[in-house]
Order: sequence, then C-alpha cells, then structure tokens
Amino acid sequence: MSINYLSKYRIKKVIYNGMIYLRLRGSSFIVLAILVLMSVPIKSQNVLTLNQAINNGFSNRKNIQAGKSDLLIRKLQTEALYKKYWPQVSVEYTYLYNPILQTSILPIGMFNPAYPADATMSLKFGTTWSQTAGATVIQPLMDLSIPRRIDESKLQERITVASQAQSEYELAFTIAQTYVEISLQESKIKSAIADTIRTFISYKLLNNKLIEKRLLKSDLNKSLINHNNAVQLLMDALSELIEDKVYLLFLTGETAIEKSDFGIDTGFIKQYNLSVSGILPDPESIPELQQLDFQAQLTGIQVKSEKAKHMPTLSMKGFIGANQYTNNFNPIETNTWFGFSYVGIDLKYPIFFGENILKNIQVLQLQSTQYNQQKEDKSALYAKDAYTSKLKMERVMSQLKTMEENLALSIESIDITQARVTEGQESASTLNLDEADLQSLKADYEINKKQLWDNWLNYLKASGQLNILWK
Repeated sequence: MSINYLSKYRIKKVIYNGMIYLRLRGSSFIVLAILVLMSVPIKSQNVLTLNQAINNGFSNRKNIQAGKSDLLIRKLQTEALYKKYWPQVSVEYTYLYNPILQTSILPIGMFNPAYPADATMSLKFGTTWSQTAGATVIQPLMDLSIPRRIDESKLQERITVASQAQSEYELAFTIAQTYVEISLQESKIKSAIADTIRTFISYKLLNNKLIEKRLLKSDLNKSLINHNNAVQLLMDALSELIEDKVYLLFLTGETAIEKSDFGIDTGFIKQYNLSVSGILPDPESIPELQQLDFQAQLTGIQVKSEKAKHMPTLSMKGFIGANQYTNNFNPIETNTWFGFSYVGIDLKYPIFFGENILKNIQVLQLQSTQYNQQKEDKSALYAKDAYTSKLKMERVMSQLKTMEENLALSIESIDITQARVTEGQESASTLNLDEADLQSLKADYEINKKQLWDNWLNYLKASGQLNILWK
C-alpha cells in the first residue's frame, strides 16, 4: 500500500518504539495496530527463498543429521564385512600345570616276547609343566555366507538412503506448507489493511451523521462492530504471521527465534503457476515406495542367506609354533622345546543347525509378499491423492475466479453506497450490511486460496514432483 493511497483518506504514518501505526489526522483513533514485517517496512529485511528454507532444513535439523549418521554407520558396517575375505591370524600361548598326569594302558606283550601276549602295563604320559606358543592362520577359500551378508548390508544402505529421503521429503513438504502460509498471511494482511481503512471511513461517515442527528445510534454501533471485526482480523493475521515465521525458523533448524524479522520471496507466488500435468506417481521418485521395494528385495537376499547355511565352507588353515614339556617350572629350560607346525585344508559341511531353516525361509517369503502388497497399496493411495488433488484444484480455481469478481463488485458497491450515504440517498443499514457481507466473502476467499495451495502441494507430493521446490 502506497503512502499516496493513505494520504487520500487523510491517514498519516506514525512510528512509535520502532512500530508503525496509521492514524487518521486529527483523531486519536488508531486505525491500524503494529505492522511488523509487512508492506510498509521501516528497515530492509533479509529475504529467505523457499529453496533456501528447504535446504537450510536439510542442513540444520538434528533429525536429518541423525539420519545421515545412520547412513554412515551402514556404510562402515558394509566395509567391515569385506574383511571377512582377509586371512584370520591369531597368536596363541598356553602354560599348563598338570598335577595329575594322564595314565594309559599299553599292551607290552605285543612288543616284547618275554611277556605273555596279553600282558599290559600302565604308564603315565606327559610332564608336570607344559606350554605352547604359536600362530594360527585361516584363509577363507569358499564361504557363500560372506557375499550374501555383503549384499544384505548394501541393500540396508539403500533402505537407509530411502528412509532419509522420506524424512527430507516430509520436511520439505511441511516447510513448503509453512512458507506458502506466510505468503498468504502477508497477502491477507494487505487486504485486512484496506478493509480496516474502509470500515473506519464508513464509521467516520456515519459518526458525522450521528453528530448531525440524522442517524440512529444502533446504525453507528453496527458500523463500529464491522470496523472492530476488521481490526481484529488484522491483528489475528499479524499474530498468525509471526507464529508461522517462528515455526518456519524451527523447521529450518534456526534456534534464534528473534530472527523472525525476515522477508520471503515476493515472486514466489508468480514463480509457480499452480498448473498440474496429470502425472501419475513414479515409484522411483517417491522415497516411501522405494523403501518398500528395497525391503522386499532384502527379504529375497535373506532367503538366499538362509539357504547358504546348508552350503559347505572351505578354508586353508596353518599353524607354526613350539611345545615345551618339563617336570620343573622353567620356561626357558634347554632341550625341552619342540617345534610344531602344519598346513591343511579345512572343509566343513553343516548338517544340523539347531534351527528350522525352512520355517525361516517361509517367514521371509511371507514378509516379501507383505512389502509388495504394501507398496501396491501405497502406490494406489498416492495415485488417488494426486488425482483428487488435481480435481480439487480445478474446482477451487473456478470458485476463486467467481469470488474475485464478486469481491471487486462488492467493493465497488460499497464505494457507491458510501457516496450515496454521504448525499443522504442511501440508508446506513445498507452500508453496514454490505460491509458485513464483504467481510464474510473475504473470509471465504482466504480459505479457498489456502485450499488451492494446499491441494497443489499435495499434488506435488503425491505425484513425486515435490523436489521441484528445492532442486
């Protein structure tokens, strides 16, 4: 609103304690209350675009950062699984005290003809002290469970990425809703200013009639009621604007609430023409559908992992070290250490597992079916939402076009009625009724405008096109 327009109605701007007021000259009646962050600024504001707001939310919100950390954890877990292919090396050392030595029975008659053929003798084997030191190396040669676990971990990464993308998708949607709400509130405030000025002019006009004793007090009261309602709507709009800006700061991760004195991109409304192309949801562009698809794929890999439990494992195993045997505690006694080593192939073929693998596979297959069914249902839901949002937009656009025409006609009629009341050709009750009707029509118009933008955002979200707001 320009100062020239205000001067036309003998309205002057008053700045008090850094706040802007508009007063009617010669009157102490405040037409407009504090106008912070609106079209008559007393200082320049930092402009926050929708693209900046969304990307700030991605960068600053702690839950988004936590999701990125979860993805990093998944990547590290995958990298760790590749170490399963590396040789496994362990160093072993054992020192034993044997208070009771093992006794064995030897058939000495078989080795010495001087004894009967069935003669036996009991002998103790070993020494009181013994120790072993050496290194064992195991090199996996074939283990099908390792690539299966790596595939699972990689798919878990993709699921985490999709989950992170869904969190960002929902955050971007909420930020866009709030940003649009701020834009609509600012537009509503401009309209409320004009309403407040117009109702005040009507009130002053009728008040002069009352002073001239040509008007009933009840008609003046109705005019004042209309003006009070307009002022209250303006104050409500200002309060809601500040609330929306504080909420937008929260969504973008800004902790300094006092920074709510920012402006939004005034060209935002014109940047998007609210057109719809009728595009059906693309599963590749909707993170929630991607996540369900990956989860179904994961169960398929887990089925393969269960089957791999039946497969043999093959590895090469080697040991090099030495043993000591002595009847006295002397770890370095000479001639008591004996070298020991081996290299061989270790083949294991599992037979019993202590679990029912077939039942586990059945459970995983049922889970895969569940995920696919959920994906189909969600995909149908997104398609329904996109289609119905498109229909609602078309209906609301038609309603807004009619309302805009009716608003222009109503405002023109009130201007004519004000002039006729001044000339005594029209009654005050007609003017009051027209003001009340206009306020009701404007309230419906603001509601429909918000519905239009909400439906547009819902359409973008349901059709997988929401990323046009920040990319």
